[in-house]
Amino acid sequence: MFSFAYPDRLFLMLLVPFFVLLYFLARYARSRKLKKFGKSGVIQNLMPDVSPFKPPLKLIIEMASLILIIFAVARPWGGVRDEKNVKEGIEVVIAVDASNSMYASSTADEKGSDRMRTSKLILEKLINRLDNDRVGLIVYAGEAYTLIPVTNDYVSAKMFLNSIDPSQIENQGTDIAAAIRMAQSSFSDDSKIGKAVILITDAEELEDQEGVMAAVQSAAKEGIQIDVVGLGSSTPVPIPLKNGGYMMNPLTGERVMTALNEDLAASIAKEGKGIYVNASNREALNELDKQLDTLKKSSLESSVAAVHDELFTLFAIFALALLILDIFILDRKIWWLDKITFFKKESE
Repeated sequence: MFSFAYPDRLFLMLLVPFFVLLYFLARYARSRKLKKFGKSGVIQNLMPDVSPFKPPLKLIIEMASLILIIFAVARPWGGVRDEKNVKEGIEVVIAVDASNSMYASSTADEKGSDRMRTSKLILEKLINRLDNDRVGLIVYAGEAYTLIPVTNDYVSAKMFLNSIDPSQIENQGTDIAAAIRMAQSSFSDDSKIGKAVILITDAEELEDQEGVMAAVQSAAKEGIQIDVVGLGSSTPVPIPLKNGGYMMNPLTGERVMTALNEDLAASIAKEGKGIYVNASNREALNELDKQLDTLKKSSLESSVAAVHDELFTLFAIFALALLILDIFILDRKIWWLDKITFFKKESE
């Protein structure tokens, strides 16, 4: 079935009758000017090389070329077909810590870039590297929430990643166990596909460390790898508030300090048969990428319906061919045709 992706652009077809009208007006004006010099028969004899047929022929070729160009601009489609792409990859669920401590600096300098921003930057780069893999996104604090299920739609994944804001989560805390359990249930049932959970956390203020290790062990038994990206420094820094100032301890009146619990983060990764990397390490992304490459890849098949056959190139080539032909057609008569007599007058 023939159709156009942008049918509204076909209004440019109005240019065709416009140019045809201009042509006839120009020919009419030319005829009137020639009549000032004498009779048309006499004038034509004075211009023996001018062909009366070439100008309308060139007009037809030029208008045909214009029509083809307009069709090409409207992006012509042929038939509709189903297209299946078979890819090999893994499934990755990213669990991002969205507790208030993520507002704190990711370095020992309390004025440094906050942990939330650092996590978004490193994860966006990681998602760009997940060429054929499926990715899901979970955000957690005192509870865990699924932002996007496991998908190969990386554009949506990055969009939701950039929307994460700890201020939007009322139940604060750092319930990593809930995040791992939710990630565990987010994967497909296909045991042939490698699976990994990437935890983004400062591993601080865990409500139930034993529960975290139990959740990690449960995931590991199912062949799910747990990788941990640590955010922050072992040097305690204050937690700035979004509206200014710092988070204060209501009992002591002092600023709440936060630091990366690197030992616990490394223990989680070790128990989950993954690796621990610190986000401040320049090679963190490469190390994480290499670790994901160790997972078994399997065929991930996706079918995309309503794929149209693009005909733009075909119309553009024909239009170009007609324009080239028009260049070589001059207004003069063809000398070798002029010597041929197609019709002979019978002698009496």
